[in-house]
Amino acid sequence: MSAPKHTPNSPVQPGTMKALPRIIFMSRWLQVPLYLGLIIAQGVYVVLFLKEVWHLVTHAMTLDETNIMLVVLGLIDVVMISNLLIMVIVGGYETFVSRLGVEGHPDEPEWLDHVNAGVLKVKLSMALISISSIHLLKTFINPDQHSFHTVMWQVVIHIAFLVSALIMAYVDRLTTHTHPKHFHSETVAPRSALD
Repeated sequence: MSAPKHTPNSPVQPGTMKALPRIIFMSRWLQVPLYLGLIIAQGVYVVLFLKEVWHLVTHAMTLDETNIMLVVLGLIDVVMISNLLIMVIVGGYETFVSRLGVEGHPDEPEWLDHVNAGVLKVKLSMALISISSIHLLKTFINPDQHSFHTVMWQVVIHIAFLVSALIMAYVDRLTTHTHPKHFHSETVAPRSALD
């Protein structure tokens, strides 16, 4: 009598996975310190944000409108980078390490229920474009402090980000249309007992 075959959506039973695949599968947990490091970086950005807010409040009466706008754009820049960190930490952990188990939680991010590697790359690209836009706007508000070559390269880099994001979105769209069952499966296979 032959052993029962596993269908693609059937859970893997404990002990059925061979040693080498088991080690390779468990190696995803090596990414956890990386995400913890990004959480620490997030804390550093919180300190930086509070420092900039304090500077804005204490010097509000001596700063002109242009300088206030530059400080505010700097604050927005910190927030955008912080949002980028959250997307990498939460989306990356969910995609590459393990489920977070926040389904049904009132604070569950709207984008998390359909995140995959392709969606995550597109969202990260859009975040980088937003950050680049803030830097470009700061340069245009205060052009005297930047050379022509600096401005030119900032514009070129911004356009490169835009083109890259469009290409990644297009490739992701082609991939999801070519293999719709793989990317938009109604049934999600349960995690292995190795978790």
